[in-house]
Amino acid sequence: MDTQTLTYIFIGSSFALYIGIAIWSRARSTSDFYIAGGHVHPIANGMATAADWMSAASFISMAGIIAFSGYDASVYLMGWTGGYVLLALLLAPYLRKFGQFTVPDFIGERYYSRTARVVAVICLIIISFTYIAGQMRGVGVVFSRFLELPIEWGVIIGMGIVFFYAVLGGMKGITYTQVAQYCVLIFAYLVPAVFISILMTGNPIPQLGLGSVVADGSGVSVLAKLDGVLVDLGFSAFTEASKSKIDLFAITMALMVGTAGLPHVIVRFFTVPKVSDARRSAGYALIFIALLYTTAPAVGAFARLNFISSVHDTSYEAAPEWVKTWEGIGLIAWVDKNEDGTIQYGPGAAFEGRPEFKSEAGPNGERLLANTPTTNSNEIFVDRDIMVLANPEIANLPGWVIALVAAGGVAAALSTAAGLLLVISASISHDLLKKTFRPQISERAELMAARGAAAAAILVAGYLGINPPGFVAQVVALAFGLAACSLFPAIMMGIFFKGINREGAVSGMIGGLIFTLGYIIYFKSPWFGAVNSAEHWLFGISPEGIGVIGMAINFLIAATVSQFTAKTPAHVCAMVESIRIPKGAAEADLSH
Repeated sequence: MDTQTLTYIFIGSSFALYIGIAIWSRARSTSDFYIAGGHVHPIANGMATAADWMSAASFISMAGIIAFSGYDASVYLMGWTGGYVLLALLLAPYLRKFGQFTVPDFIGERYYSRTARVVAVICLIIISFTYIAGQMRGVGVVFSRFLELPIEWGVIIGMGIVFFYAVLGGMKGITYTQVAQYCVLIFAYLVPAVFISILMTGNPIPQLGLGSVVADGSGVSVLAKLDGVLVDLGFSAFTEASKSKIDLFAITMALMVGTAGLPHVIVRFFTVPKVSDARRSAGYALIFIALLYTTAPAVGAFARLNFISSVHDTSYEAAPEWVKTWEGIGLIAWVDKNEDGTIQYGPGAAFEGRPEFKSEAGPNGERLLANTPTTNSNEIFVDRDIMVLANPEIANLPGWVIALVAAGGVAAALSTAAGLLLVISASISHDLLKKTFRPQISERAELMAARGAAAAAILVAGYLGINPPGFVAQVVALAFGLAACSLFPAIMMGIFFKGINREGAVSGMIGGLIFTLGYIIYFKSPWFGAVNSAEHWLFGISPEGIGVIGMAINFLIAATVSQFTAKTPAHVCAMVESIRIPKGAAEADLSH
């Protein structure tokens, strides 16, 4: 059976499974729609949390960033996994004990303010739509290659699938769908990694294969060989840092605290029956996440080494078929600068901007480009988001492995997209409608509003997927920075600092968000024409890491404003105390 047929079978079967689960677990109440009734088993919630958190950025793009950035990409590994530990230990149990539906719910009640709730909703929507752009882009990349469709149509198909099971099933349907999606994505990630590790090093464990000797008789380790190859081509060594230490620190910290402030991950801990179950499900999720995250560095290194050996100094006519396949959908492009018919790979961009293809072919069979070639020696453009998806093809693995990876990529993107859409719809229907503007609304009407909000959010997400502001993981990193500067400080102070009042919390969220969002827009959008390079950044911190400064601004404003405004009411202080101190602790202290 050919690879294309297998791909249709694998992706079609996974879609049928997701839709079947959505029908079986259809939400019939607002509790089902928002928190799956609060009866999810910790192991199932751990798998669903892992799938929700390991998005297209983790599955598709992270190994691609590692492949091309090397040591610098360690910020994603440390930031995202460290942030999850921070969330599990410091926030999740307390928020579960609070016992509400959403993050704005907590902020609105803790800061005894409708304004605080509305500001939290605005922050949540900005974060979620920034994040979801990367997920829908990931869906489009997978479909465009494996179903031979334009990226735009891939995004539209993904929208349709998510619409069905997110709108129909709510959190209940999404939770059990994400359990299935985790099984698909982790199997799809590990199987090719094991295959390639065996082929390259003879070691079946990718994590160990990364440090093993290459099975070519040279006696050189994988990392040493990759360093040597890259230096010979004019690149920095794979294991060498090129970012400044302050930027590495800032990005890692922004990703860490941003993870702890992500609303679609936090809400997962509202779905378990007890506070102890929230801790246990967090532990299970960390184990499930570690399976992928400890494998990603090996996948990235193997992919870069295989890519170079496959294309560099190879005639275009003799190039592997996967090069021309990905070229056909605009995710690889070759510019024959010296007109010798041979692909030359080196540092720098091959041409200005992303590839824009003409309809005709060049004299050596290459796709002609409307873009202006750059003056450096590099002749090939490769989209970072394709490295995991193309890796099995580059390594000449069987067709069923290629099809499995396609299904895994779709599962990763859809699982997180569904979680994000749910928190957007819940914030609109529950926090804005039910708790702010129409408190008398019936449960049936609220459920309908939630589904309508989810449908509208899908349309916006689809547009952002077709017109994303960057490659998948870069877009996601910006979302983490926005979470770090807005929601995380408000949640953290709400749990551990009774003296922070509503005026302080609202001012802090607004100040942190405006600063961070303005910085990102200034350097990332085409509207200002700002030069996005280290010499122009504040303190040398990139837009991906600026959320750390925004977070500090949030904390500072909140603490300062709270000192000069009315104190937190006594009943709110008592509520904070009850969330933070385990039941029976006070009696136990008195008994001594």
